[in-house]
Amino acid sequence: MGRAFDRRRLGRLHDILASHVEQTDPPGLVALLVRHDEIHVEPIGGKTFGAGDPIRRDTIFRIASMTKPITAAAAMILVEECRLRLDDPVEHFLPELADRRVLKRLDGPLDETEPAKRPITLRDLLTFRMGFGIPMVPPDTYPIQTAASGLELGQGMPQPQKPPMPDEWIRRFGTLPLMHQPGEKWMYNTGSDVLGVLIARASGRPFETFLRERLFEPLGMSDTAFSVPAASLDRLATSYWTNPQTAALEIYDRAVDGEWSSPPAFPSGGGGLVSTVDDYFAFARMLLDLGKSGGERILSRAAVETMTADHLTPSQKAAGGLGANFFDNHGWGFGVSVVTARAGLAEPVGQYGWSGGLGTSWLSDPAEDMVGILMTQRAWTSPVPPEICRDFWVLAYQAIDE
Repeated sequence: MGRAFDRRRLGRLHDILASHVEQTDPPGLVALLVRHDEIHVEPIGGKTFGAGDPIRRDTIFRIASMTKPITAAAAMILVEECRLRLDDPVEHFLPELADRRVLKRLDGPLDETEPAKRPITLRDLLTFRMGFGIPMVPPDTYPIQTAASGLELGQGMPQPQKPPMPDEWIRRFGTLPLMHQPGEKWMYNTGSDVLGVLIARASGRPFETFLRERLFEPLGMSDTAFSVPAASLDRLATSYWTNPQTAALEIYDRAVDGEWSSPPAFPSGGGGLVSTVDDYFAFARMLLDLGKSGGERILSRAAVETMTADHLTPSQKAAGGLGANFFDNHGWGFGVSVVTARAGLAEPVGQYGWSGGLGTSWLSDPAEDMVGILMTQRAWTSPVPPEICRDFWVLAYQAIDE
């Protein structure tokens, strides 16, 4: 076997990523690229804008929606133990979601509803077909968005200190009608938050405890959690976003006294975790190794293959995704996107992964035995990946040496 990467082309990866940092977009990053057993890690820039500590390989990042694949993997552990079943109604554990009402039209008033044609299943939650999610329109476009926001269900940018405790969260959510019939359309995000509550009830353990015992400790993910302990806050990068009203770049969350500096009441399965590049690689490597890690089996091969297959029908995709053309060459598995048609140099069929809107991204390519992870704390401004992410994915593939 030859070299996994071309050294000169890895230099190109460094130079182009460094040029983004030099243009203050973002203040710093950690990039990890692994193929076969060759690991390449690039920490570039600082944890904050201006004078401050440099970013390091062990810097901690808010990974936002990169939480979703971890939540899906946790659910599959319970499926393998027959404590959950993919096509069983979730109302057995979540009676708050029994007897759903459904809006007659998405933009209609909350009292114009009809009965759900069938119950919500675990498969619906995993594939984002439960009938509720984040519409890809501005906030408060529809009455249902305003109602969800008023209940503090965490349907926007991650703010872990706002939503209530899980039992109260699911009670509030159960007062809302669904946006669509279960199984009808793909809608982003909410399924993962409901999954976190379901996992806790089905396992008899708090969601964060289940993740720690069944995934984080076996995989050695010691810095992955729903908050950062005081002793490690100096390793948490400052989070930035572009204010949608003023278009100014602002601090979104500080390390000290920030949203992730203390445990949240509601551990969000959709976007609440922090992690490091090596921690997340341990999770990604386990999936790429079809469920095994260091000789220990975390998931079965069948579970990983099911997670990383496309489960959407053409009509479910027709409902739209993240960006007008997202489903032209993507499908959706359990907590991950899956490339279904080659659209360019960096999107081969079978590649899977997901990104976090606060500035992180992950992809795995089974055919190349490759994992790529990019971590920043510069929030995305739209569902379309920013230039730095698109460049990273291209740079990863152009560096392959065989």
